[in-house]
Amino acid sequence: MTISFDDFLKLDIRVGQIVQAEPFPEARKPAIKLWVDFGAEIGVRKSSAQITVHYAPDTLVGKRVMGVVNFPPRQIGKFMSEVLVLGVPDENDAVVLLTPDKDVPLGGRMY
Repeated sequence: MTISFDDFLKLDIRVGQIVQAEPFPEARKPAIKLWVDFGAEIGVRKSSAQITVHYAPDTLVGKRVMGVVNFPPRQIGKFMSEVLVLGVPDENDAVVLLTPDKDVPLGGRMY
């Protein structure tokens, strides 16, 4: 499927920094609750991420990640997920987080 560049621009993908991470044992699939700071314009947003194969909550604080910040919030159990943190599958389909390879300002928009 081909999309237009205007369709791509509708996605608001920003860099954020994980400021808090907690186990999410109530989730149907193993997940971690994340609080991600996307800078002054957007602030801290929550996400539920199925990233338990490669990450533990205590290793995530301070990590920079990419996330879609303009999807509607989604209720995951008793937790409201406000952003979609982005990742790609490894050879076994476990999620590896997308991260910028340089230190960039929080809230920077992907283009």
